[in-house]
Amino acid sequence: MKYILSVFLGAASYGILSTFVVLAYGKGYQLGEVVGSQLLTGFILAWLLTFMMKWRERRNKSTVAGLTKASRTRSAGLNWKQRLLLMAAGAPTAITGLLYYQSLRYIPASLAIILLFQFTWIGVFIQAIGQRKRPTGIMLLTIVVLFGGTLLAAGIIEQGTGSFNLMGVTLGLLSAVSYSMFILFSGRAVPSVHPATRSAWMITGGMILVFIIFPPTFLFNGQLWGDLLLFGLLLGTFGAFIPPVLFAIGVPHIGEGMAGILGASELPVAVLLSSFVLNEHVSALQWVGVIIVLAGVALPELMKRRKVIINRRTGISV
Repeated sequence: MKYILSVFLGAASYGILSTFVVLAYGKGYQLGEVVGSQLLTGFILAWLLTFMMKWRERRNKSTVAGLTKASRTRSAGLNWKQRLLLMAAGAPTAITGLLYYQSLRYIPASLAIILLFQFTWIGVFIQAIGQRKRPTGIMLLTIVVLFGGTLLAAGIIEQGTGSFNLMGVTLGLLSAVSYSMFILFSGRAVPSVHPATRSAWMITGGMILVFIIFPPTFLFNGQLWGDLLLFGLLLGTFGAFIPPVLFAIGVPHIGEGMAGILGASELPVAVLLSSFVLNEHVSALQWVGVIIVLAGVALPELMKRRKVIINRRTGISV
């Protein structure tokens, strides 16, 4: 149960971010300042965790004789090629943040998170193209369910498309593409390295990219010591630090399929906060769409588990 709760809370943490970003914009802060302060905080927290784990590992080595081969592999130092690979794998998450946060300037937070959630089917198509393999029937059904739920959740059925800002919608969809690429690359980049170390190097790569695009003038002009520091701490803690740690704890024990279902908790959390904190209008029909989107995310894993149960009952090995 604790591993399920770990993944659930990690995903819910992501759902908080859009509300903080809109509040930061309301204080007059710009995109580069918001994302830069977030990644700076995440960078500091991630490396503090990494150094603490290395210190504990060295202490354990001195008291417990003989490490297993697997332990040696996980604790082995990285070469610069591996470090650069991890930093490059972290670039898409920085790009996702830039696109997603910029979309919040044009469209409501409740719509932006729904557009970001299109990564669920975009990732399927990216993998299908890369592997030259046609998606299965259940995946195609999932895409149809997700698309239908999105039409309702976004309010397109009620309001039509005329009320939506084209720039905001485009940025929201591009953030979904970027997030799909992050999921694809992050899982393949030096998987033998401890998750905390991987996260630290990926956050480092993302931070460097953002600081190249938006030079961190807030570090020198005194802005960081105002409300920006608070927003940076909140965004960095809930966006760049807590989720990777909680996912690293829970996902290995519950599997990626169940993690995908629990990861959908990000969507209702974001919509709830948008409604109650930002006072954005979310109709009953839009809530129905949110539920349908959640059902679409859960559908492949539920069908997989149903098949396993049926096979067990009929005596068919899987």
